[in-house]
Amino acid sequence: MDIFERIDSAKVLPVAVIDDAGKAVMLVDALARGGITAIEVTFRTDAAAEAIRLIRKKRPDILVGAGTVLNSEQVRAAANAGAQFLVAPGLNPDTVSAAAEVGLPFIPGVLTPSEVERAMNLGLSRVKFFPAEAGGGVAMLKAMSSPYRAMKFMPTGGINAKNLLDYLSLDCVFACGLSSVCERSLINDGAFGDIERRAKQITSALEPLNRR
Repeated sequence: MDIFERIDSAKVLPVAVIDDAGKAVMLVDALARGGITAIEVTFRTDAAAEAIRLIRKKRPDILVGAGTVLNSEQVRAAANAGAQFLVAPGLNPDTVSAAAEVGLPFIPGVLTPSEVERAMNLGLSRVKFFPAEAGGGVAMLKAMSSPYRAMKFMPTGGINAKNLLDYLSLDCVFACGLSSVCERSLINDGAFGDIERRAKQITSALEPLNRR
């Protein structure tokens, strides 16, 4: 199973901002107890690379990618740390090229039809729809995806257990990014029981899809 197939299977990708790399393994353990075995660690903190390295070393069964990857330097840092895929909020051709050079799957962000076409011209078939709710939500994604049937989207931003299935029911959606599962404050407070509970809520919300 390749990386995109694993993301497809997971259906959800918790987005984590980690300030203390020492909490990374406890975080993914809490998610796993809740039924989620994939995570995106954002490059918004100095601890991101070390957090990814520790997860890959100590929990090799967890699928871990680097998020908020904005330039070629971060691409290389993420690759060196062992990230299995990359995610970005926007579409930067230089970053797309850097990801290809290191051989990592890359999911850049788009919000408009013009950006989708730019992504297609760069040879991409999967993108992040961001910010999803602020950018028009399900209705916008439906309208935008209609003329671009070959493109698959990972909506991220404002998605939770209540609206998750609204997105995942769309044929154009392969997974959803979720920042609500492991909020930064919960990680910093060591509230891993709360994170586990939120992960279980997401897993329960996915049950109708799993029964299909």
